[in-house]
Amino acid sequence: MAQAPATPKLRRLLLRMVAAVAGPGRARSLARAPSEQAALTLRQAAAGRTVPRAERVVFLIPLVGPQHVGDWQAVAARLDATLASLLQQDDPNWRAVICCQQRPPLPDDPRIAHLPFDDPTPGNDKWRKLAALCDDLSARGGTPAYVMSFDADDLLRQGAVAEMLHRQAPGGYLVRAGYVMDHASGAVALADAPDLSHPLRKPFWKLCGSCAAVLHDPALPQSADFLRAMTAHEHRMFPYLAALAGKRLAPLSRPSVLYVLNHGENFGARRGRVGFKTRFVQRFRITDPAELQAVARDFPAP
Repeated sequence: MAQAPATPKLRRLLLRMVAAVAGPGRARSLARAPSEQAALTLRQAAAGRTVPRAERVVFLIPLVGPQHVGDWQAVAARLDATLASLLQQDDPNWRAVICCQQRPPLPDDPRIAHLPFDDPTPGNDKWRKLAALCDDLSARGGTPAYVMSFDADDLLRQGAVAEMLHRQAPGGYLVRAGYVMDHASGAVALADAPDLSHPLRKPFWKLCGSCAAVLHDPALPQSADFLRAMTAHEHRMFPYLAALAGKRLAPLSRPSVLYVLNHGENFGARRGRVGFKTRFVQRFRITDPAELQAVARDFPAP
């Protein structure tokens, strides 16, 4: 299972316009990608239903298998830091499911679970693990939740779970602002929407996959189907597909995720796609000591 290709931007605009004017049924006849079909099917199924109240945040974490990395202990240590950022949340209403061939060392907490993965198909298996996580989500049922695919080496800011559950955004949330750290140099940059001072800056969701928490209603089978199809794409498709499904994502109020580059086992490095992000950090590097101290405070080391 390879990563699904992105829809051209002009076609995205066309489908969103048709869905808004003529309805999801008409737009579905024009949709080509399975993810677009799934989004419009969910939009039609949810029409007229009361938006449920999310009771928790569920993090779906695909973890690279030990056979694909040079230092499994380093991978496990980074996962431990990721999970520590969840355990430090002041709102305890979250779950995390880690999908991997080998169960890594995990904290003794009932909110953290391992989903075994035994698909022997060669090649990059991240997308198949995300599909397995969504299938598991569907099988579990449960209560309405914000569902967020989360990389096993990113950190969540303290208070992010509480903000999501307090605000109850009807579609879900988008990490528009977040931090990118170059582990090799120690430099940190703010990724956020461009403004007059930084017209070439990129929002965080264009750089990192830990960027979207979508409202999931287990009462609708189409909801998990949509999440499965959405996460088959790269993250820059997430806001478009969520909007096509009738789930416009609201930006979180603060920089909410820290993405660490160049630590030796990045997924992007295995695909040869980290160089431009390293240049981004160099270009938008934070130099103010007070701001750097704030980043260290909000994303404490475990």
